[in-house]
Amino acid sequence: MAVDYAVIIVYLAGMLAMGWWGMRRAKSKSEFLVAGRRLGPWMYSGTMAAIVLGGASTIGGVGLGYQYGLSGAWMVFTIGLGLLALSVFFSARIARLKVYTVSEMLDLRYGGRAGLISGVVMWAYTLMLAVTSTIAYATIFDVLFDMNRTVAIILGGAIVVAYSTLGGMWSITLTDMVQFVVKTIGVLLLLLPIAVIKAGGFSEMKAKLPTEYFDPLGIGGETIFTYVLIYTFGMLIGQDIWQRVFTARSDRTARWGGTVAGTYCLVYAIAGAVIGTAAKVMYPKLPSADAAFATIVKDELPVGVRGLVLAAALAAVMSTSSGALIACATVANNDIWSRLRGVVSRGGGEEHDEVKGNRAFILIMGVAVIAIAIALNNVVEALTVAYNLLVGGLLVPILGGLLWRRGTAAGALAAVSVGGLAVIGLMASYGILANEPVYYGLLSSLAVYVIVSLATKPTDAAVLAAWRERLAGKGSEPTESAPDPVTV
Repeated sequence: MAVDYAVIIVYLAGMLAMGWWGMRRAKSKSEFLVAGRRLGPWMYSGTMAAIVLGGASTIGGVGLGYQYGLSGAWMVFTIGLGLLALSVFFSARIARLKVYTVSEMLDLRYGGRAGLISGVVMWAYTLMLAVTSTIAYATIFDVLFDMNRTVAIILGGAIVVAYSTLGGMWSITLTDMVQFVVKTIGVLLLLLPIAVIKAGGFSEMKAKLPTEYFDPLGIGGETIFTYVLIYTFGMLIGQDIWQRVFTARSDRTARWGGTVAGTYCLVYAIAGAVIGTAAKVMYPKLPSADAAFATIVKDELPVGVRGLVLAAALAAVMSTSSGALIACATVANNDIWSRLRGVVSRGGGEEHDEVKGNRAFILIMGVAVIAIAIALNNVVEALTVAYNLLVGGLLVPILGGLLWRRGTAAGALAAVSVGGLAVIGLMASYGILANEPVYYGLLSSLAVYVIVSLATKPTDAAVLAAWRERLAGKGSEPTESAPDPVTV
């Protein structure tokens, strides 16, 4: 394992070095939070693919393939579909807004009265997303070093917190590009063909497994529908995803770069399912489907290659973890803390201080994420809670604001509140992993949004005019004129 250890250690050291380089470049709020909005198509595509394809997509995607066969690709496939929909239909408009958070977009659209509540919901989502990604370090480091779970979480989490705190989005962008390359080589070019060959090829796989393993809909129609509802729509509204859209240097970059990333996700989804199916042939009685990835890597890959593939899994986890962490810190600082203090950023000479403030929040949120990850055991439940709150509480007011002129601030606040509370109440009633909470939560959010919007005074014409200007790429940056937090 010495060669494998060397590969991992070099990779981790490289992540820290890029964090140090990013610190020297991130000198303003824009540079620190959205990489100066300067990413070109190739870097944008790589970093976008890196953040959406995390540990759940890699380790979990292979596990679903082990459990259901080729139809296990649907979870990651719906993530790719969501990214394609975001890129084709919404990314250009989102990029032109020149904001830093989803809540700032809601403030612009509805007149400065929706940001705080939506910020709390988005913060809860990004926090749990960061936590679930951080927990995944335990699995990888256990395979590598037979390491204690708590120590593994602290080690992996500390590295991500370090490079994210140092250089913000520039560090995360650079590390994500490396992680994208490592994932592509490790999973698509090495693990996929080796797994199929070790399983005896597709003909042998078909001979040894039930026919439902090769049914594209074998996982079940209701499950696929739930994946679409949670992951496809979740891709449209998550702060972690929008913050990457904000880094694009142009509308065209956001649209076409995101389309490339979404297509890559579809390929990655199929690859994970095929690897899991091959693992089922080789190890038909594993104690857990999620152990399929680690088992096939540990037992079937040659020295050196094994280290690179494990680095690919580590890259997948780190990219999602760092993206969720900076999103969580950005929301906590800009949408919650600054509003509670009644502070409005007006631009001028405070940019460097804003960098310090955001850096402090990344450090604080990072420590909190590591502590929660150590205390929490059930990753699936935590992730389900996060996505249910996101989709049930925020999908309707966000898409409504982008698509329906008649939507009002009162309607948006009612949708966030009712949808969020409905999801929480229904999870307590039906169970966290049930499908009903997100179904009924989303329907209740939509109903109150439409009813309250139609029953209240239309959004002020001046607010809508300013909104249309921003959508057209005009108007000032939010650092020069932010919504009044007192009205929240």
